Amino acid sequence: MNDIKVIRFDNLHDIELPHVFECGQCFRWNECEDGSYIGVAGGHAAHVSLEHDGDSCSLIIECTGGSEEYWHSYFDLDTDYGAMKRALLAGEPKLAKSIDVCHGIRILNQDYWEVLISFIVSQNNNIPRIKKCIESLAKNYGTEIGEFMGEVRYAFPTPEQLSKATLEELADLKLGYRNAYLVSAPKHFAEHGVPTGTTEEKHKALLSYLGVGPKVANCILLFGLRDFTAFPIDIWMKKIMVDLYGFDIKDIKGMQKFADEHFGELGGIAQQYLFYYYRSMQ
Repeated sequence: MNDIKVIRFDNLHDIELPHVFECGQCFRWNECEDGSYIGVAGGHAAHVSLEHDGDSCSLIIECTGGSEEYWHSYFDLDTDYGAMKRALLAGEPKLAKSIDVCHGIRILNQDYWEVLISFIVSQNNNIPRIKKCIESLAKNYGTEIGEFMGEVRYAFPTPEQLSKATLEELADLKLGYRNAYLVSAPKHFAEHGVPTGTTEEKHKALLSYLGVGPKVANCILLFGLRDFTAFPIDIWMKKIMVDLYGFDIKDIKGMQKFADEHFGELGGIAQQYLFYYYRSMQ
């Protein structure tokens, strides 16, 4: 087991751990009784907590590895979310309640491959089951990190590691019809790599993966490629757009156009505030 090191970032704003880890962007972090979180990122196990001091806070990371630069990037600490909130509110005052309640959301700087596979697994699935499926993939195909805080942790499987999975093996993990998608993905990734170009070009490239539709592609754009123009529309966002803006629930093109026109380059950020706010109100 690697030695545990502690990394600390002070004088932070616009970050709350539940907002970051429970907004639907990641699936390998779990809350502890004291409000801290334990998870795995970049092949490192970590325990993350916040200490509040007036208007600012400190982020404390106890981890098995990863440099200060890695964790600074992972939590997107260079981005001024306060400025993004002000820009969104200037263009759309109806976001005020969502932004106020969900003020601590940050878009994690996650590994593209992990996001790709995670959101292929996520479709037609609930979050507890998604987490269970992803942990099963890590335990069966990822590299063992070692014991951390009472449990053996595993890194997310690399494309090479997951390429060894067979349909028969995956069937034992109870991933359902997604098995074929996961068997196909490593080969496709090896041939095409990480999408580049315009948002439209990247979206089209993602749709070429077996099992990736428009909504999943937008999630991967936002969380795996950090394309903040992406505006994923799932059943929750449909309900929100109906409730807040009066759309017909089937008018996805209209919702997408509205997001493009009103939120622009911050569409994905607006989506996260709206999505998490409405989910938290249920």
